[in-house]
Amino acid sequence: MKLHELHDNPGATKPRKRVGRGPGSGMGKTAGRGIKGQKSRSGVSIGGYEGGQMPLYQRLPKRGFTKPNRKSYAVVNLGLIQKFIEAGKLDAKSTITEDALIASGLVRRKLDGIRVLAKGEFSAKVDLAVTGASKSAIDAVAKAGGSLSVTTAVAAE
Repeated sequence: MKLHELHDNPGATKPRKRVGRGPGSGMGKTAGRGIKGQKSRSGVSIGGYEGGQMPLYQRLPKRGFTKPNRKSYAVVNLGLIQKFIEAGKLDAKSTITEDALIASGLVRRKLDGIRVLAKGEFSAKVDLAVTGASKSAIDAVAKAGGSLSVTTAVAAE
């Protein structure tokens, strides 16, 4: 097989419809927009407009509250930490800090801190120092013979 022989499966791609290109195309002149009116003109955005009737999104009751100063944590599972230790990207002998997790490439950015969750198998005896952790994660690390220290009071799940 050569590069010039590559092609998509039949029917996988369709040519885009070119409107307003003459009467022979069946989509000429008004280009399927009808005659006159707001929707026939360009630059119209009336999403959610119901012709003067109160729009649905305004008729429905509003519920809930969005906390403006909510904290957002980067989440890491114990199974991934175990994989990175086995691959040699994390040093199990020294304390694994948030900076070490970022340097290894396990976490992209710290956000408001890093939170450890208990998903996956964990058997390494390590000392972890993170911003938050679930109770089950703390138990899993202790069971493996290590320790997980939480720097802030976000230990509850």
